[in-house]
Amino acid sequence: MQKRSNNTSKPHFFVIINPVSGNRQGVKVWQNIKLKLEDNFTINYQFTDYPKHETQIAKQAVSKGFRQFIIIGGDGTLSNFIDGVFNQKTVDTKEITFGIIPIGTGNDWIKTYSISKNTNKALQTIIDGSTTTQDIGCISYHNNNLPNNYFINVAGIGYDGLVVDIVKSKRTLGMLTYAIGALKALFRFKLFETTITTKSTSTTYNDCFIIQLGICKYTGSGMQLTKEAKPQDGLLDISIGVNFSKRTILFNALKLYNGKILDLDKVTTYKTDKLSIDFNNITPHFQADGEQLQPGAIHVNVVPNAINFYK
Repeated sequence: MQKRSNNTSKPHFFVIINPVSGNRQGVKVWQNIKLKLEDNFTINYQFTDYPKHETQIAKQAVSKGFRQFIIIGGDGTLSNFIDGVFNQKTVDTKEITFGIIPIGTGNDWIKTYSISKNTNKALQTIIDGSTTTQDIGCISYHNNNLPNNYFINVAGIGYDGLVVDIVKSKRTLGMLTYAIGALKALFRFKLFETTITTKSTSTTYNDCFIIQLGICKYTGSGMQLTKEAKPQDGLLDISIGVNFSKRTILFNALKLYNGKILDLDKVTTYKTDKLSIDFNNITPHFQADGEQLQPGAIHVNVVPNAINFYK
């Protein structure tokens, strides 16, 4: 962990604000902390105007010389920022440092690091200046016409991808949003067949319910669906659930939040630095960091210690 050097010049930050994040709290939070930001930093800022606008803002800001960022938003805002950082060609991503003021629905990424949801405490974390690094996951499609997607937390295929599709425009009830979405998804999901290939094996899973690809630990507003995710070990934490019925999910709902769902014999877990995933009948829904992705056959790998952040 590194500490910002103590000098007389103010660090220069670019602030990205999602005005609709956290039930449209973005503007209010920005107004509340703007003066304190200006007391400690030299700042430029921009509001997002449309979905995934963070990606374009990040690319443009990096090309203009900005290397330190503050994100005011939730997991989706952060994920889109990460996509922009890793799809730009101006600098090595290890030159980028970010901090987050979390105001989203799930706020799952911050749970791994115990970053406070309190605005003033989260801002103080950035002001204090201690940083660390983290791995990033990269999803590349077998269809080369599709761009790479990057994730900082957890990507999922199947059931949780369907949940994200259901709640994508209705995140007004916090954790309850995901609970309602999870219940609705129970009556819509279809099991799928997939072949997963690692460096050593190729395995076909019939009646697959969910695949989790974890850099960090929490997803879906607090669910624990990865067993031993460690965000600095250069490995993906994989969970594969098969033959889950509606009854199984309903009777094990609490186990989704304490991680004990992974102890069921229907779940396979392991770690790897890369794998390929193909689908043999239907192609299920995809999500990464709570954002819906284009489904399709993919390759997934880890970019080790790829970005810095304030903690």
